[in-house]
Amino acid sequence: MQEPAISSDLIAAHGLSPDEYDRILEIIGREPSFTELGIFSAMWNEHCSYKSSKKWLRTLPTDGPQVICGPGENAGVVDIGDGQAVVFKMESHNHPSYIEPYQGAATGVGGILRDVFTMGARPIAAMNALSFGAPDHPKTRQLVNGVVEGIGGYGNCFGVPNVGGEVRFHAAYNGNCLVNAFAAGLADADKIFYSAASGVGMPVVYLGAKTGRDGVGGATMASAEFDDTIEEKRPTVQVGDPFTEKRLMEATLELMQTGAVISIQDMGAAGLTCSAVEMGDKGNLGVKLNLNDVPVREDAMTAYEMMLSESQERMLMVLKPELEAEAKAVFDKWDLDFAIVGETIAEDRFIIMHNGEMKADLPLKALSGTAPEYDRPWVETHAADPLGDIPEIDPIDGLKALLSSPNYAAKQWVYEQYDHMVMADTARAPGFGSGIVRVHGTEKALAFTSDVTPRYVKANPFEGGKQAVAEAYRNLTAVGATPLATTDNLNFGNPEKPEIMGQFVGAIKGIGAAVAALDMPIVSGNVSLYNETDGTGILPTPTIGAVGLLANEDEMICDTVREGHVALLIGETTGHLGQSALLAEVFNREDGDAPHVDLEAEKRNGDFIRANRDLIKACTDLADGGLALAAFELAEQAQVGVQLDAADTATLFGEDQARYLVACNFDQAEALMIAAASAGVPIASVGRFTGSSVKIGSCDAPLGELTQIFRTSFAAAVA
Repeated sequence: MQEPAISSDLIAAHGLSPDEYDRILEIIGREPSFTELGIFSAMWNEHCSYKSSKKWLRTLPTDGPQVICGPGENAGVVDIGDGQAVVFKMESHNHPSYIEPYQGAATGVGGILRDVFTMGARPIAAMNALSFGAPDHPKTRQLVNGVVEGIGGYGNCFGVPNVGGEVRFHAAYNGNCLVNAFAAGLADADKIFYSAASGVGMPVVYLGAKTGRDGVGGATMASAEFDDTIEEKRPTVQVGDPFTEKRLMEATLELMQTGAVISIQDMGAAGLTCSAVEMGDKGNLGVKLNLNDVPVREDAMTAYEMMLSESQERMLMVLKPELEAEAKAVFDKWDLDFAIVGETIAEDRFIIMHNGEMKADLPLKALSGTAPEYDRPWVETHAADPLGDIPEIDPIDGLKALLSSPNYAAKQWVYEQYDHMVMADTARAPGFGSGIVRVHGTEKALAFTSDVTPRYVKANPFEGGKQAVAEAYRNLTAVGATPLATTDNLNFGNPEKPEIMGQFVGAIKGIGAAVAALDMPIVSGNVSLYNETDGTGILPTPTIGAVGLLANEDEMICDTVREGHVALLIGETTGHLGQSALLAEVFNREDGDAPHVDLEAEKRNGDFIRANRDLIKACTDLADGGLALAAFELAEQAQVGVQLDAADTATLFGEDQARYLVACNFDQAEALMIAAASAGVPIASVGRFTGSSVKIGSCDAPLGELTQIFRTSFAAAVA
């Protein structure tokens, strides 16, 4: 087949700038072949190279005594004691999910699961953080249904419990939904597998499913804005097969027991290209591949197509040659492809052979370790204008407005489509803050949550970045878990716009300050930029996924409220309504500043909750919707009414940070107040749980009526 001539249009179609192409010419001293151009495009795009974000990602705290492996590998690894480790990561599949919702979301789940079991861990939990456009936008319903079905279809067949996440709606996502997938697994702390190749002349082995044309150019597509040619991008979306992935996991974990694996890498973005280059780069080796040995499922595939295909359920491994027979027997048993497709070489070269011809001969380091890195111009986000007057409202009307919004209504329509009980270790199902999964065969459990409030980040990136981490910390604390570490999924618009880059920089600074203060280092993550359509960007959405440890299941705070329980508010209330849920849902306003996050208060109040967990029956953190929504959710979960003493709008719906609502018996409340005074923690009685209605000041409504609104509004908006 005649390869196309290199032209300025072809270069631009590969997402390379004229300056970057000039740099390619300088590096290799000649015009690249079509395959070489594709390889550079794949490795130098934003999705694979992090060229706009590397400078700032390096500033994030990533170390701690609990950290076994930080960023740079397929997933982060954190010690949980007793020779065990939790392996976890979050990453995006935003662009594919907008183009083809079912397969985009499904393969997002598949990719994140491979990141975890590639490290030698068996997946035990999944979560998803989803952002969609306005509920009344003509595309939203299709996207929500397709994405949720894709997540459930893949995860349920694979067999991993989906224990948490979040779903939001905002017009800023009308042209670019976000699908952030999280997975966590368990491994022996001394049996973690890494991706750095070692040894010269070692066989490079292709594992798993065959290579097809699906997903060719997917990573490049994921590094570009959308426009009216979006439908033409559909072929760049991969197609997943969860049953093949399940077999691939079992085969991979069994293979690791043979001792044959030197290094191993998931084939994700940019497929064979990225996996081979990353293994060579990390091991300071070159790689030579013969594409005639690559298992394919389509005829007459070119070198370009094979190198850039993002077909799913594939891995690349460097193998101990003396154990080749044992390794192949494992994959034959699981009916998966096992093919030696190349070898490691001493020179800094990436050599691609096909049909006896050399299709690429490039310096490997230039593709990865020394890829372009930009210090993008950025401007600090302007300080928010002062919040204008907000009239007092009937508190029940305000609560109903929140409960009827798909942003704050119950999300069971989503999570009931996911299997959250498979593996039989789920201790707390979705819908109640952090999900909890037992560590099988031990007394330990792990808690998982994901959090961000994009309207805060837009108004004040620094405080919004801090708040995303702080809310994750509180969600873990509210179930009794000790926060361990975090993973981030940084979703932003076009970084070439200084105001967007300023949002990114501000959020990174806030995240960094918070993870340092709360001892929750970032151990893995993903950056997704260019989330724009026709020049309109999403809300800045730096999702934080966090993991906490319960040393013993008895440490869990997971009871429900009972008749007569006292409602105690821990933390200081000033009535901050800027950028609040009430402001958005009742007044259709997004003004004022984000709430300030006092990290010392977050740490102090969180430590207090965990230290006094024996006195607490039920607990939730206060976030969107403030005291009113938190009290309703505790009451609704137990179907016990609640009476709140406060009646003013700011106290009820303000979103001050570092706060928790706890329920306990009267004598426990007295003990908590004494302990709080001793610890310097603000605490106040704000009401009690009783009866069958929600009574706020002099206003009330039957709990059953509010429950009906809460439980039906989401499905009414999207089903």
